[in-house]
Amino acid sequence: MVAPTHIAVRVLLVSAIASGQGKTTVTAALARKLATHGQRVRVFKAGPDFIDPMLLERASAAPVHSLDLWMVGLELCQRQLAQAAQDADVILIEGVMGLYDGTPSSADLARAFGVPVLAVIDASAMAQTAGAIVHGLREFGPVDLAGVIANRVGSAGHAAMVAASLGDTPLLGSLPRQAKALPERHLGLVLPAEVGELDALLDALAEQLVIDEAAWARLPLTRLAIPAPPARLDSLLAGAKVAIARDAAFAFVYPANVDCLRALGATVCYFSPLDDEPVPSGASAVYLPGGYPELHTSALSGAHRWQASIRAAHAAGMPILAECGGMMALADSLIDQAGTAWPMAGLLSGCVSMQARLAGLGAQGLQTAQGELRGHTFHYSRFDTTLAPAAHTFKPGSGTAGEAVYRSGSLTASYFHAYFPSCPAAAAALLDSGVAP
Repeated sequence: MVAPTHIAVRVLLVSAIASGQGKTTVTAALARKLATHGQRVRVFKAGPDFIDPMLLERASAAPVHSLDLWMVGLELCQRQLAQAAQDADVILIEGVMGLYDGTPSSADLARAFGVPVLAVIDASAMAQTAGAIVHGLREFGPVDLAGVIANRVGSAGHAAMVAASLGDTPLLGSLPRQAKALPERHLGLVLPAEVGELDALLDALAEQLVIDEAAWARLPLTRLAIPAPPARLDSLLAGAKVAIARDAAFAFVYPANVDCLRALGATVCYFSPLDDEPVPSGASAVYLPGGYPELHTSALSGAHRWQASIRAAHAAGMPILAECGGMMALADSLIDQAGTAWPMAGLLSGCVSMQARLAGLGAQGLQTAQGELRGHTFHYSRFDTTLAPAAHTFKPGSGTAGEAVYRSGSLTASYFHAYFPSCPAAAAALLDSGVAP
């Protein structure tokens, strides 16, 4: 029997003219509504992001992975979509920024896999003009525009005016103005675990979302190619035990990074520096991801058992990878938004200072002996240090220098968030020997 080469499933890329239109809210509401009606829903997030996927995971009750033609790559994006299609009735992909923003853009992602676009329109201050916006979104690329969801509508009559302006593009649904919005802070949405009654809020959004069932039923299926199985990687970290910091201060971990470590043969365990938990016994490497250490300076400064354990691990030559917030927690001190200086673990000489101005944003890569490790940066702090960088990341397109990469013994630290599956061998080198990849 010949194995199938394609699989058909309903897929929509949810996009808009810009950020702030309500893409995440609509995607979460739609995922929760479909799931409560018995549909098997998988959600993906376009572009580098940590927090939106956490919210979308709560909404859909399924893991949310990243799709990005540069950071993740065409082949792995294709593989993830095909895997999701095997056990899903509907796949939703939340786009990044506006439909055509960035290189590659959400529109590029949609066209790469033949996925139709669902446009979210903030209709709070317009009616018939929505038709002009939708026409522009469809024709500029062009893209296959499957339909529209009007967000923040004032009434059923308002939604009807929007629908009448769309021509042959269907209004698939509408969502009224929300009395309670998803809370935000400087790096985006507040972590879902910190939002009280989040599930009740998601349920309310799903109930308020009005769907045109007939128009939804007419949406075509997308045929996704099924790629060949990937090569096995399980020898590169065979026998390794990687301890990953996981709590409200260190929450920014791509699920694909953890999957990659396991595919490399490593055992993964977790610990919480916020709870003053030491590096777990038997760990052969430590991964300190990004997060919000600046919001938990008092607890981290007073976590003496954790600090002693990470210093002992470093003294023993254990490989340590510290990304962004992880690096901040290993500096001599961290100055919070109020200007208070807090002592940190002291493995990196220097001081981290929070600032109101964005200090780093965008895709970046790191050239290594094993290949090109890709990822991104996003931070509102600066690190003042006398340490000389061992390397710098690069910015795709221009190739100019990006974030500094610091080395101190077996410790590698940077504001760079690495996406491990982009170069598993480089990730293995960082967490195996501790030698710069």
